[in-house]
Amino acid sequence: MRLRLNILSPDDIAAIHATVLAILKDVGLRILDEDTVALLKDRGCRRGDDGFVRFDPDLVEQALATVPRRFVLYDRNGALAVDSAGERPCFAPGINCLNILDHRSGKIRPCLLDDVVDAARLCQVLPNIHMAANLGNPSDLPPEDQAMASVTALLAHTQKPLAFIAHDQAEAQGIWQVLADAAGGWSALSARPFAMDLTGPTSPLMIKAEACGRLRLAATKALPIVWYPCLFPGLTGPMTLAGALAQSAAEIIGGIVIHQSVAPGAPVLTGSAVVPIDMRTVQLAYGSPQYALAGIGACDYFNTIGIPTWIGAGCSDAHAMDSQAAAEAGANMVAAALSATTFIHNLGFLSGGKTGSLEMLVLCDELAGMITRLVQGLGVDETTLALAVVRASAFSGAFLKHPHTRTHVAGALWSSPVFARTGVGADACPETAVTRIRARLADLLGR
Repeated sequence: MRLRLNILSPDDIAAIHATVLAILKDVGLRILDEDTVALLKDRGCRRGDDGFVRFDPDLVEQALATVPRRFVLYDRNGALAVDSAGERPCFAPGINCLNILDHRSGKIRPCLLDDVVDAARLCQVLPNIHMAANLGNPSDLPPEDQAMASVTALLAHTQKPLAFIAHDQAEAQGIWQVLADAAGGWSALSARPFAMDLTGPTSPLMIKAEACGRLRLAATKALPIVWYPCLFPGLTGPMTLAGALAQSAAEIIGGIVIHQSVAPGAPVLTGSAVVPIDMRTVQLAYGSPQYALAGIGACDYFNTIGIPTWIGAGCSDAHAMDSQAAAEAGANMVAAALSATTFIHNLGFLSGGKTGSLEMLVLCDELAGMITRLVQGLGVDETTLALAVVRASAFSGAFLKHPHTRTHVAGALWSSPVFARTGVGADACPETAVTRIRARLADLLGR
């Protein structure tokens, strides 16, 4: 049995949902695309003199009823790679950082296309990474070429499913066309999708035209899309986590009404839209416990009302792969793996999401292996209880010779190529974990 952690009670979820429905009914969303507004008016929504579109609660519930409860991605060979409702945790890197921590020089600098290639190659070979992403935007290309170049690099260097962020509907259409060609056609891509577009509303309570276009395009083609905003408590939403979660959920569900109105049953994914801000420095706090709590709370809420989720983890506010980075990433990855989803993203983020790090991604891959074993639990049955082994070996103490030991020894203890487990002494472990992670990264990249 997979271990689970829920932080919201049924009464909590009911209260949040009532608040979400009230926000959509009484306040509404500002939608900056007239075709989308017309679509919603046909469904019974109304736009007030203030420009906000109000949603009837019955329409919201109708849309929620048509959302598929599972969100799946396949690899390029057609094998299931990611399942939001599965038992095995699925891990993915972050996407679209501004900077990269150069693992050769140790300096933070703008991300380049070569870094995207390295990220794709690394994602392909890391055993606990199930989806690939660019980790950073290639700043050596014009902005209008960065998303397509990232997707092309990922297609060339990994068979794993991939994530991308387009700038508008036209760019998304072009990227999806490339992906459809690689899949053998639009029908093949929608039947076994190996990519997803990330977009969402803008807090507070706005959906821009480009987001509407990408949302409707994905729905029309039955292609996976991730739909969620980025709400900063105290700046673009309420300071309290419950209030921030309710507002962001209203923004998300308003978009899902649009999505399901275009094509009921089209696949959509969401999750926590709440990223805390340290008001002393006005910096994002990905490493804070509040970030993990918001993610778990969002998973509790959205999964209860029938929308598949993913959750952010494997990220830190540190600027290097150091003890702070390991502590923060380890804590939020454990919390994420215990949440009501198995799809975990943002691995490899430093600097509060501004810097991507291949070293950090290698560390997170090791943590993912450890955590995957942790959430599997004990596994209690006749074989594991081993009563016959105790009866046969207790008097002689010959457990080591028993066939049961030989059968189970290989999988009995998780181990890592970068985390030491040696004796005490000055020469027992001459290298640090950081040194071994860097050596493993160099080995995996072949240089």
